[in-house]
Amino acid sequence: MQNTTSKNRYNKLAVQSNVANALNAVDGDKFTLDSRLEADSFLLARWPLCDVRRFDDQRYDWLMLIPRVPDSVEFTDLSELQQQQLAVEVQQVSLLLKEFGTGQKLNIGALGNVVSQLHVHLVMRHAQDPAWPGPVWGHSAAKRFDDATKTTEVKRWQALL
Repeated sequence: MQNTTSKNRYNKLAVQSNVANALNAVDGDKFTLDSRLEADSFLLARWPLCDVRRFDDQRYDWLMLIPRVPDSVEFTDLSELQQQQLAVEVQQVSLLLKEFGTGQKLNIGALGNVVSQLHVHLVMRHAQDPAWPGPVWGHSAAKRFDDATKTTEVKRWQALL
């Protein structure tokens, strides 16, 4: 864990702004999550722009942000306001992971080579993780959570989000 100053500390209220309507993020039946993202992760929270999801691999503290913007593939597919909100949400998850996650290095990536739907991975890394120092993507099969551990993990992150 890292000590943070109050200026840089994760702020639970920062993403709970009044900009959600202006963001044109959609809810319910209008938003379709890519089936591969759905199969490989589970929902933790809905923020103004993004769904916050936990990647289903218990070896890493690995969260994802998925903007609820139809047909978004690239960062540039978002409006300027949406881009700004995504940056705010990335910052908030980053601070959360750095304070409460396990690891010394935060990796942030939005590759989209396999799943084109825009999504941002935020992964805490440490020298003892199985993929270190290489990338976690495609390194080895995920070690999935069993139902009881998944429930505990959801409660853990939801209390922080």
